[in-house]
Amino acid sequence: MSAGAIFVWELLGTAVLILLGNGVVANHVLRKNNGHNGGILFITFGWAFAVFTGASIAAPSGAQLNPALTLGLAIAGKTAWADVPFYVLGQMVGAILGAVLCWLLYKLQFDDHPEPAETLGIFSTAPQIPNKAWNLVTEIIGTFVLVAWVLLSPVYGTTKGTPDFGNSALGYAGVSFVVLVIGISLGGPTGYAINPARDLGPRIAYSFLLPIKNKRDGNWGYAWIPVLGPVIGGGLAALLYLAVHNLT
Repeated sequence: MSAGAIFVWELLGTAVLILLGNGVVANHVLRKNNGHNGGILFITFGWAFAVFTGASIAAPSGAQLNPALTLGLAIAGKTAWADVPFYVLGQMVGAILGAVLCWLLYKLQFDDHPEPAETLGIFSTAPQIPNKAWNLVTEIIGTFVLVAWVLLSPVYGTTKGTPDFGNSALGYAGVSFVVLVIGISLGGPTGYAINPARDLGPRIAYSFLLPIKNKRDGNWGYAWIPVLGPVIGGGLAALLYLAVHNLT
């Protein structure tokens, strides 16, 4: 596949992922919505199905949608290093676009929300107990589980390392279930970014593009953790994959 095609498919898939993922949080947070105060399971299920939808759209490129996964697949030898910049650029641009589309859809609710300073949480993650070292550990472990599952799961066929179990839709559903259980089991401390583009792209959109009145800053002092943590977690998962396969 050409570099341009990789960029376009990853952009489209990631835009839909973020539109739906940020959208379920907006539905929960902003008042005068049918999903207002839907709860944590409402959000985690919404994000899981957002992964399935975005990945299904981006199937031609392998539906990576996550720079940490792209890095892990490259280290594992399943994605060409020359293609990595086009995957990551598509993911980042798509994440920014998805956040903007989410704001457009919920504009009236954003305008009506009585506490606009709290709206950053619709787009990006934050820790419940701020501690940069332990917050980083949380993101490393969560992303490690995701990328290790993708790399180590038994597969009957692969598309750039993404499990398909003989059927790509089943593979994407599998990833969605993993994201769901990570959110429910491991997502409490930091909100489980587990994807640098998922957090950084919407944070950029929120800070510099979205005209939300009286919004807060982008919490940039924390922003490096949901970028670096997933990168480290994805890299460690790839090293585990290589170690296991060198034993066989």
